[in-house]
Amino acid sequence: PIEMTQSTIDANKRFFTNLDDVPKRAFTMGIRSIMHSRSILLIASGKDKADIVKAAFHGPITPQVPASILQLHNNVIIVGDEDAMSKL
Repeated sequence: PIEMTQSTIDANKRFFTNLDDVPKRAFTMGIRSIMHSRSILLIASGKDKADIVKAAFHGPITPQVPASILQLHNNVIIVGDEDAMSKL
């Protein structure tokens, strides 16, 4: 596990009723590990995700959109609400 930055802790505190319950450590997985997976499940929710979902799956593969590398994986499942998928 790694220590999360204060900005990450602050971003996640909205999901918890008590600040002490917000995780301070997390596991991370790099793109290489993700791409070696047999299958990938991507979940997107909300209108604020629509642009990045479109860029990731209908734009060029670029370091500016790390998720765009998923275009090269042969088993990606995208689950999203209507708002997140609205630009596809």
